[in-house]
Amino acid sequence: MDSDVLISTTQGSTPTVVAIDPVLDGDWWRTAVIYQVYVRSFADGSGDGTGDLAGVRSRLPYLAQAGVDALWFNPWYPSPLADGGYDVEDYRAIHPMFGSLAEAEALIGEARALGIRTIIDVVPNHISHQHPWFQEALAAGPGSPERERFWFHDGRGAHGETMPTDWVSSFQGPTWTRVTEPDGTPGQWYLHLFTPEQPDLNWNHPDVRSEHEDVLRFWFDRGVAGVRIDSAALPIKDPTLPQAPARSRPGRTPARGPRRDPRHLPLVAGRRGLVRGAARPGG
Repeated sequence: MDSDVLISTTQGSTPTVVAIDPVLDGDWWRTAVIYQVYVRSFADGSGDGTGDLAGVRSRLPYLAQAGVDALWFNPWYPSPLADGGYDVEDYRAIHPMFGSLAEAEALIGEARALGIRTIIDVVPNHISHQHPWFQEALAAGPGSPERERFWFHDGRGAHGETMPTDWVSSFQGPTWTRVTEPDGTPGQWYLHLFTPEQPDLNWNHPDVRSEHEDVLRFWFDRGVAGVRIDSAALPIKDPTLPQAPARSRPGRTPARGPRRDPRHLPLVAGRRGLVRGAARPGG
């Protein structure tokens, strides 16, 4: 997956028989057996027909016996599920259909006691259209600070009726959606490289960077050993919004972007530095 990045913490120095002690080899993930878990379909512990954290917890001994070193969880956060959970509404909670934050903390601890680390997905490129930030941006109107966290832009044409760019979606359909402003008139457009339910974040904005750092700290404080960064080569966009060349590939903006834009490198490097700090005692 050329657009995804795994970042891990350093764990343990002297391992016990199965438990993970605070500093094993920092490159543990390079040779680890990592088992991907989509909670909704993995195991149903409550009997309601939907997979949940209780179901995962009941299978931990089996996974340990099978030689699994780490569990990689696809997004388990509250979400309208327009894109299988990759449209995140709240990074500091668990989707109610899966369980609770307390259950996630228990799962992380129980897995760790069996020698299994926990890796979670984070999605820096976008959030759900139901996220409080985006709802605030819609209500605030053009030119507001709330909209600066996203890629809101006036349309082209005499009445702004044409999309700001012809960038190609990573899925299908247009990459811009026009909103109805608070006064009821057709208004600005917002960028979404995936679905309209996944508005792209503006990584030039300090609030966006700060929020994602805080999210990582939140989960590292709860014992998570690493994160997978979904669509890691997409968050940085050219603020001049150049038009895409003919036959542009999905998910690409013109020139350097976004998969080849070197400005992604400091973004990933900064996350690695945060992870290393979280791995150190007192960090």
